[in-house]
Amino acid sequence: MGIGSREIDGITIVEPEGRLDAASAKSFKDAIMRRAEKGGQRLVVDLSRVRFLDSSGLGVLVSCLRRFTDSGGDIKLCGLRPEIQSLFALTRLNKVFDIFVTAEEAAAAF
Repeated sequence: MGIGSREIDGITIVEPEGRLDAASAKSFKDAIMRRAEKGGQRLVVDLSRVRFLDSSGLGVLVSCLRRFTDSGGDIKLCGLRPEIQSLFALTRLNKVFDIFVTAEEAAAAF
């Protein structure tokens, strides 16, 4: 899994690519936590390049959200493919995360 990033108005946009599953969950979480330690409390995770997401990937996203909100920050999601959007609806995590179509919309919501 590759993880790119960029900024929009001081908000970090993280762009994972590939599969977010048991094999890549730890490295993804480590990358997100490094950004949190650098003081980034507002984060957008753009999932438009994630082709596959399993329960490990969902667990990491929830864990990261909890860590951010505990320290006064927030994580917003964007770019969910239809099959991943369905997974969020099925697990009701669409009620937990703020989900947007684009990174720009997500960043503007902070």
